[in-house]
Amino acid sequence: MKKIASVLLVLAMLLCSVAFAEVAAEDMKVGLICLHDENMGYDANFIDSMKAAVANLGLDPDTQLIIKTNIPESQEAYDAAADLADMGCKYILADSFGHEDYIIQAASEFPEVQFSHATGTKSQSAGLDNFHNAFASIYQGRFAAGYAAGLKLNEMIEKGEITEDQAKVGYVGAFPYAEVISGYTSTFLGIRYACPSATMTVKFTNSWGDQALEQEAATALIATNGCVLMSEHADTVGAPTACEDNGVPNVGYNISFAAVAPNTALVSSKINWTPYMQMAIEATMKGESFPTDIALGMADGAVELTELNENVAAEGTAEKVQEVLAKLESGELQVFDTSTFTVNGMTPEEYVQTEDYLQDTANGGFNAAVHQVAAGYVTDGYFHESEFQSAPYFDLPIDGITLD
Repeated sequence: MKKIASVLLVLAMLLCSVAFAEVAAEDMKVGLICLHDENMGYDANFIDSMKAAVANLGLDPDTQLIIKTNIPESQEAYDAAADLADMGCKYILADSFGHEDYIIQAASEFPEVQFSHATGTKSQSAGLDNFHNAFASIYQGRFAAGYAAGLKLNEMIEKGEITEDQAKVGYVGAFPYAEVISGYTSTFLGIRYACPSATMTVKFTNSWGDQALEQEAATALIATNGCVLMSEHADTVGAPTACEDNGVPNVGYNISFAAVAPNTALVSSKINWTPYMQMAIEATMKGESFPTDIALGMADGAVELTELNENVAAEGTAEKVQEVLAKLESGELQVFDTSTFTVNGMTPEEYVQTEDYLQDTANGGFNAAVHQVAAGYVTDGYFHESEFQSAPYFDLPIDGITLD
């Protein structure tokens, strides 16, 4: 991934032609727009990362960083961005998918300000030198966390707590977006890397931040679907709370849930946004261009696992996970290795050529044009996630995963 990031960086530098003015350190101000606030793990991760990036560059987080929280995916996002620009911010980042169109509007009106948007998809087509998309190869982290979960399932099987066919994993997802599909699929493939008999059931809440719905979904997956292990892609502590209440091991996202679920939280994967933010802020201060669209990976320090909860993890997990992390970082192990999964009984190479793939499906309703492009991403024996666009686009409905 580091090589790919370097190629993207070179291409982006060649495509960027506008010269931006340098900004003296004492004059530099940074803005951050958050969908929620520090009480949501997703936004807390952005806030902590931005504070670290600012401090690493010798700026004062208290006076040179302005954070706007609880900004909905509406015209309020544009208002927040415009206000930050008016307040003198020269670099502004928004953290939610639905902010994108409003940030593009602001970028077009404030060409002297650099704007970044996390998880978006339009920077390559927007035609603006000061608008950027960024993400990270979090599927690598999810696979590694899933592998730790698979080792836990193996321990449960060996101890006679469950049988092989009872290795059922629940997953609480926010929306049936490609980002979520990529997330639960990479988690599942990591689980199966250790425990081949595992299956997964996914419940969507159609909300990023509804704790009651997330807790209810996790509880139902445990009580009704017989899930003995849980993971999630949503913004609250709903799922891990349900797991703690029911004694079910769980794998998290964005932050460690050990404080909420000390007896069941196994590990979490997270994006460390600091490397990207630091690069973007430093480039802004120097008046230099930086990548229009980029996904950093493990080799860049952008994908991490939180501390393993040894009280929950199977014996030997830490060492085995480190081996997998090394293989992921070197490229020896590919998360979406097409020899490791099938789609409707077909290899992924076969499936992406079928009419079923080229038509809208119940698996999120993505259109045929997107599918035709994505068909070209299955080459060299694996699906090339986040290499052609930073935002995840894997959306294949693989065998072994069912939607509830």
